[in-house]
Amino acid sequence: MCGIVGATGTAAVQATLLEGLSRLEYRGYDSAGIAIQNTSNGAFNRVRVVGKVQQLVDQLEQKPISGSAGIAHTRWATHGKPSERNSHPHMLDGRLTLVHNGIIENFLELRADITARGGRFESDTDSEVIVHLVAEFIHGGMNLAEAVRRGMSKLEGAFAIGLMSSAERGQIVAAKRGCPLVIGIGKNANFIGSDVLSLRSFTDRFLFLEDDELAVLDSEQVTIFDGDGNQVDRATEIVLDQGDRIDKGGYRHFMEKEIHAQPESIRNTLEGRITSSEVVAQTFGIEAVDVLEKTEALTIVGCGTSFYAALVARYWIEDLARVPCDAEIASEFRYRNAALPKNSLFLSLSQSGESADTIAALRLAQTRDYLHTMNIGNVTTSTLMRDSDSAIAMRAGVEVSVASTKAFTTVLVDLLLLALVLARTRGFPGEEEREIVRALHTLPEKIEQVLGLKERMQTLAEEFVTKKHVLFLGRGTHYPIAMEGALKLKELSYTHAEGYPAGELKHGPLALVDRKMPVVAVAPSNELLRKVQSNLQEVRARGGKLYVFTDEGTEFVPGPDVTIIEVPEVHRVLSPIVYTIPLQLLAYHIAVHKGTDIDQPRNIAKSVTVE
Repeated sequence: MCGIVGATGTAAVQATLLEGLSRLEYRGYDSAGIAIQNTSNGAFNRVRVVGKVQQLVDQLEQKPISGSAGIAHTRWATHGKPSERNSHPHMLDGRLTLVHNGIIENFLELRADITARGGRFESDTDSEVIVHLVAEFIHGGMNLAEAVRRGMSKLEGAFAIGLMSSAERGQIVAAKRGCPLVIGIGKNANFIGSDVLSLRSFTDRFLFLEDDELAVLDSEQVTIFDGDGNQVDRATEIVLDQGDRIDKGGYRHFMEKEIHAQPESIRNTLEGRITSSEVVAQTFGIEAVDVLEKTEALTIVGCGTSFYAALVARYWIEDLARVPCDAEIASEFRYRNAALPKNSLFLSLSQSGESADTIAALRLAQTRDYLHTMNIGNVTTSTLMRDSDSAIAMRAGVEVSVASTKAFTTVLVDLLLLALVLARTRGFPGEEEREIVRALHTLPEKIEQVLGLKERMQTLAEEFVTKKHVLFLGRGTHYPIAMEGALKLKELSYTHAEGYPAGELKHGPLALVDRKMPVVAVAPSNELLRKVQSNLQEVRARGGKLYVFTDEGTEFVPGPDVTIIEVPEVHRVLSPIVYTIPLQLLAYHIAVHKGTDIDQPRNIAKSVTVE
């Protein structure tokens, strides 16, 4: 989603802004731009490109811009196609410039009113109305900060904005509602950014804006105001854990690096959270035991990959703890008047912690009679982690590739730990918990073994390159894994794929099966194996080609129409985590063969901060 970075008080502002933009590339974008204020006359020099940040870097190397204050942006198109005219920063008369993340829901009404008053628009974006509104208030005699505050009162929707005016040199005014924006505190320099990661190269001291707050920055100070214009005292927070190196580490793509980082990320998320025999309940907060003892039902919400993790967790929680659990798509939950069982725990899942629909679901939960709100996220400074009653870090490390890999497997691990603690409060046998915990200790090594399938997946991927449709099948906890495998293939290779319960084949999907449509089955040795084997015979009988991921000794017979991929055998509870890995590898290598943009697939973004 759109990324914002701004800096004031630094002589190397161009380099600072470009570094910030490069750290925001993981969010997904289609264009980039920069505006730097001339120190002597306050005018703005602006460069915008359609494409990657590197193209912006290349242009600025040919013709650099000097100055000590500026703002920059990576855009993910919502209103208006990707083009230079629709790229940010937007400017008006060379005197006012803006960067914006979010959506202005009433922009058509505002645009019509401004046009009727003589305003002329240069882009198709909703963002440009903000520039015009602020300019009108400045013309009425207000300074930039006052004009932005008044302009905010006219806006409906979600936004994070940064503005500069030629009349107030070296000053940046920033504000937010429903979208992330942080303030970085430097030495004789201050910064704005969409997240801590974008500014971590320059400072470890941060201020976090609340909704409808406004900040005025110059090189010497930062002043925060609430929506009524009252000054707000806000303590600076020290952040030391967002400085991961953003490089590929010798891999071709960030996604390949992140797939292979999963043994380490899982070790990190387990560290200090399990002993030799049990899960440490305090992992989930000081109140964890009390809250979980009182919990009579759970609602887990997430988007995309996080929703599939929630579906796996539902099986675990209901199986191990015997507690009712709903898994909800956040964008649907927020508009559904769901019945709320007594003493329900609300749990949100989000890698970025800034997904707009998931934040909105949390806001809704906070208005209802939930016992407690909890978040599992990968960014400790995110909105969801800060605003939930308790929060648990995935510890996956920075995930740059838009398609999530290591954040998915680490959140699954954390969800299993939660299920075990919840089960213990219900009298779950200690020996069974010890058995699962012992298996968790070996999980990183099991995943390292699965990563040894890399060459096999490279070869297998060649058989999928010309296919237009792929069906993924699973049962029980592996049904969500089938959906996750299909999602990865869609995201990375632009191949249509669907994840489906194997038992539902005869209720419709069999009509699609023919020799042109590969069928990928996730079929570990468990209580549902015989059922899955019977389901897959339905595919063979109709000429379908099967690719079966299974463990040794499951009696699948390879042949011209059946390819068997053996996965190391693991405890049945852990198999969804392990079986995720080969599906990631398969999708990745299919995308490599097809030559798609693997780390930044078209039309999607890492952090979805608009509805």
